[in-house]
Amino acid sequence: MIKKKEFDPLLDARRIVVKVGSSLVTNEGRGLDEAAIGEWCRQLALLARGDAAQGLQGEREVIMVSSGAIAEGMKRLGWARRPIEVNELQAAAAVGQMGLAHMYETKLREQGLRSAQVLLTHADLSNRERYLNARSTLLTLLQHGVVPVINENDTVVNDEIKVGDNDTLGALVANLVEADLLVILTDQKGLYDADPRQNPAAQFVHEARAGDPALELMAGGAGSAIGKGGMLTKIVAARRAAGSGASTVIAWGRESDVLLRLAAGERIGTLLVAPNAKMQARKQWIADHLQLRGALSVDEGAAAKLRAEGKSLLPIGMTAVQGVFSRGDVVAIRDITGAEIARGLANYSSAEARLLCRKPSTEIAALLGYTAEPEMVHRDNMVLTR
Repeated sequence: MIKKKEFDPLLDARRIVVKVGSSLVTNEGRGLDEAAIGEWCRQLALLARGDAAQGLQGEREVIMVSSGAIAEGMKRLGWARRPIEVNELQAAAAVGQMGLAHMYETKLREQGLRSAQVLLTHADLSNRERYLNARSTLLTLLQHGVVPVINENDTVVNDEIKVGDNDTLGALVANLVEADLLVILTDQKGLYDADPRQNPAAQFVHEARAGDPALELMAGGAGSAIGKGGMLTKIVAARRAAGSGASTVIAWGRESDVLLRLAAGERIGTLLVAPNAKMQARKQWIADHLQLRGALSVDEGAAAKLRAEGKSLLPIGMTAVQGVFSRGDVVAIRDITGAEIARGLANYSSAEARLLCRKPSTEIAALLGYTAEPEMVHRDNMVLTR
């Protein structure tokens, strides 16, 4: 009997999302780095063609998630420091997005590739219909050999609809298209178990399991005056991407032929391996909500049944309700410590849920005048997060 070949998260990845940080794209804020962008586009083209001379085994579908719009806008507007006011950030994004899109179009066209600009917000991904539309658009572009260049739509974004950083956006895009691999290119070599600038004994993490809580303890804060993300956002992004079965690599963006060498199976940077199989599309949509309208607190018994037995959440297990939400909204489910253990679609509104706390399902009709479902959140519409 022939033993089935084990899947290699690098060598066997066929759909790859590449995220490039602001400090790399803009050369620490001094305008767009034309040479660097051109070099990544050259590598993307070789990936797309599956160039055997580069050690590649077959063609790849590639998506680029690129920071740099605000930083390029700042340069064009003559601003030395990143503004604080939302209207100024949006103005910088509007100005800079023109140059960023044009640069990618030019460099990809030089490599014989077509490109498309896609601007997203969290609102595009939290609404089920818009989520499916975005997914369909991206998959159609890939089918026609077009490289999508994605950024958050910072010209219209606000706190209620923003993703927040492009590490998270990269993970959401990886989930959206069911990518095999997310590559986060940054100005760091990868993850250390401590800050190497402060601890000379810090050890480099070559490989780990995405979602391991210990990784978040290792990660530090933001280190660049231009970008927003630090190593912590990358670790969290890897955990999120793992939900759809995508592994993540965090690597130095200036490494020679970094994308080609990774696709050829070479271990560069930190590889965070996805431990789980791909999630159902509906459950992945639930998991990808960054901003929830409310939460349900549950007792120890209910938490144990959710975690260990895969049960639905019944009203009798609820102890409290937070926020204002409607039937069908995605809500968090929290244990007695306040930690989120799951999230799912609410079968009742927040006002109704407050009446149902600690009540058996047999009393729902008497309390509300109707029964939609016996569960507050059905297990088929629920995703465990811890």
